[in-house]
Amino acid sequence: MMRKTSLILLGAAAGVAMTLAATQPRLQLDGARAEATASEVYRQLSLFGDVFERVRTDYVEKPDDGKLIESAINGMLAGLDPHSSYMDSKSLHEMQVEIRGEFGGVGIEVTMEEGSIKVVAPIDETPAAKAGIMANDIITHLDEEPVQGLTLDQVVERMRGPVNTKIKLKIMRKGQDKPVGVAIIRDIIRVRSVRSRLEGDDVGLIRVTQFNEQAADGLKQAIIDLTTQSGDNLKGFVIDLRNNPGGLLDQAISVSNAFLDKGEIVSIRGRSVEDTARFNAHAGDLTKGKPLIVLINGGSASASEIVAGALQDHRRATVVGTRSFGKGSVQTIIPLGSDNGALRLTTARYFTPSGRSIQAKGISPDIEVLQEVPEELNPLTDTRGEASLRGHLKAEGGEQAGSQSYIPPDPKDDKALHTALDLIRGTQKNSAYPPNPKATVPN
Repeated sequence: MMRKTSLILLGAAAGVAMTLAATQPRLQLDGARAEATASEVYRQLSLFGDVFERVRTDYVEKPDDGKLIESAINGMLAGLDPHSSYMDSKSLHEMQVEIRGEFGGVGIEVTMEEGSIKVVAPIDETPAAKAGIMANDIITHLDEEPVQGLTLDQVVERMRGPVNTKIKLKIMRKGQDKPVGVAIIRDIIRVRSVRSRLEGDDVGLIRVTQFNEQAADGLKQAIIDLTTQSGDNLKGFVIDLRNNPGGLLDQAISVSNAFLDKGEIVSIRGRSVEDTARFNAHAGDLTKGKPLIVLINGGSASASEIVAGALQDHRRATVVGTRSFGKGSVQTIIPLGSDNGALRLTTARYFTPSGRSIQAKGISPDIEVLQEVPEELNPLTDTRGEASLRGHLKAEGGEQAGSQSYIPPDPKDDKALHTALDLIRGTQKNSAYPPNPKATVPN
């Protein structure tokens, strides 16, 4: 027995030796190629150094060295795809605030209208609402300084600040001749990414505007609230993801999981093992299998498409509307030090449970419902799909989607929503949604 074992080991060792001998010339060749590649990289870096120094010494005005380097980094990343970029420390902080969904501020949703800063609405139970700020108020001054000439982002940035600090607003209100001064103490403002209401008394409408850190908890609470309000009358839910640009991957997974009992939700595949993963649902459909409609359009992107794709592949929901944006890539935020911002780098593609990559193609609805747009508004309402962005990652199999037009419809004329309500109430036949939905992908 010992002899036989020794023979096997010898045979295995001989096989390894033969393999190494056979591959030795290739190893030497690969080493030579790697050395040549490294040499070319060093040559290109030397070229960059030469150009940088020439610009510093010969440009008509003395440039800022930091800005030159930052512009060079941005140019390098912009050459990869539309979603890779460099964020300085300020941009990184703003992104973190957006992801958290909370910040120090006054609680006003504002827009720019004909050069004026107009209040869309005060957020409920915030300092602005308590101070009496009203929709359609025009903000003219912040701390005695006029806002005329400032961008919308600059105004928003000035209204934000540390909790318990004061800011004074001057506003013009319809029916009043003079500006009104309002002093407001900043507080923690939480962005509501989920809003809900009952349509009639039998259908729960849940609108998810972005996938920040509050999204999954907000959705779960909305399901509880609507179920309690409607009681035994509740026939189903409509999840409105129209014009939702996306957000956090883990929130998209949690939102999808709220409607599934098992099966894959999404997989991501990157260049390295660390950037490849598969995410599965856990038991506990919060709606207990009630009919589900998901609304999408050309502005539904990224995390929205993960949710729509997962529920569509599992035939857990009927997807209604128009084809989605088609952003099927994953970006990783790579910090570069406390004062150097971060790298936002595309590291993977994601795939729906059935293995579809929606990159530059989007999610096609089960039932297409086009919203009519007045002809004169068409140029103003073009929602460009991923495929129309310069330098986008190519689609994997199949044609790329084009851009679509969309304008937020008047609730009274919201054709997609009306179709969804008819489907759930049974007044329109729903061939895309089985009576007892079962997963059509491996579980």
